[in-house]
Amino acid sequence: MKIILSIIFIILNIYASELIDSTTCKGCHPTIYGEFYDSSHRKASIFENKVHKAMWDLHPDKQKESYTCATCHTPTDLELLKNLEENKKAMPENNNVQTQEAISCVYCHSIKDVENHAKANKNIISEEKKVFYSANENNRDQKNKSFKDEVSFFGMMKEKSGSPFHKIDYSNDNFYTGKMCMGCHSHMQNDNNFDLCRMDEKGAKDEETNCISCHMPKISGSATSIKITKEHRFHGFASGSKNQDLLAKYIKIDLKENSNNFEVSIKNEAAHNLFLQSLRLAQLKVSILRDSKTITLDTKSFARIIGKDGKPTMPWIADSEIENNMLKANERRVINYDVKLQKGDKVEVIFGYYTVNPKMIEKLNLQDDEESKKFNIIFSKFFYAK
Repeated sequence: MKIILSIIFIILNIYASELIDSTTCKGCHPTIYGEFYDSSHRKASIFENKVHKAMWDLHPDKQKESYTCATCHTPTDLELLKNLEENKKAMPENNNVQTQEAISCVYCHSIKDVENHAKANKNIISEEKKVFYSANENNRDQKNKSFKDEVSFFGMMKEKSGSPFHKIDYSNDNFYTGKMCMGCHSHMQNDNNFDLCRMDEKGAKDEETNCISCHMPKISGSATSIKITKEHRFHGFASGSKNQDLLAKYIKIDLKENSNNFEVSIKNEAAHNLFLQSLRLAQLKVSILRDSKTITLDTKSFARIIGKDGKPTMPWIADSEIENNMLKANERRVINYDVKLQKGDKVEVIFGYYTVNPKMIEKLNLQDDEESKKFNIIFSKFFYAK
């Protein structure tokens, strides 16, 4: 960990004084900046993310005054990284970097490559000043693309490309496959060499379907004010905690009537297990509206519970899975209901999740946080019995 922190600090320090503030990007990318500002990247620190703060408040490293979460949660805080590398007191302070720049625009667009390691991967940051990586199929062969204001058709038509404030490198394959996300979103092991989470990296090799295509889908609106485009990649980062509606299309649910019962099928079409964080709890809720009465059926839960000695524990203590019935990548699961449907029955099927498993709310002292206790609906549909 010390070696990783040292390398990250040295490289990041190269561009620390230039374009480190994401509000600089806002001038040319107002729509994208607005999305980023409300994203889990901007809100990754303990000052903006209540669940992360709740976990940190219980973490043993807090007593050691060593915020080891910084490499992924606040990599823009260079002073904090430096203190970690030098084994000094390294605690987050309520400053502009922590609250506005936790994972900044510059940081993500400077990820040159990702090194694979057993406990956690490491981002390799570019050493080039004012050269940022991006993806554009039409310019993929271009490195260090500069700003151009071209005039054509007898001076009547103008076309702009590039940026007047920095160069753009469109040649980095990692920005087309999603590998640039794998530095922080691949896997994480605790001191027991136990996987707290692990992403199937196959989803970061396919250029058609990957982290970017799912979590940063193309939506309407221009990427920049310099050259107007019809679409841009969404920078609010659809996830289990934000903008879940953009991920709903990867959950397919159907109902099938049988002679004496019925079944509900649910398919996870994502390239990874449905929810990777062990705090999440997904649920399938089914009810029947019959003759103005509502029949509520048993709720089906999906979770990955980790712990030790057969009992659930906090992540840093866990050394095994206690239970795991979470939907796997591309898995279709059928749930049978021993109820005979009658003609005219209206069956409501709801699928959603809790950001924090209700059983953990009190343990994390989140009783007053409504977002943590909220049931987030991903899918809701009425089926009519024939």
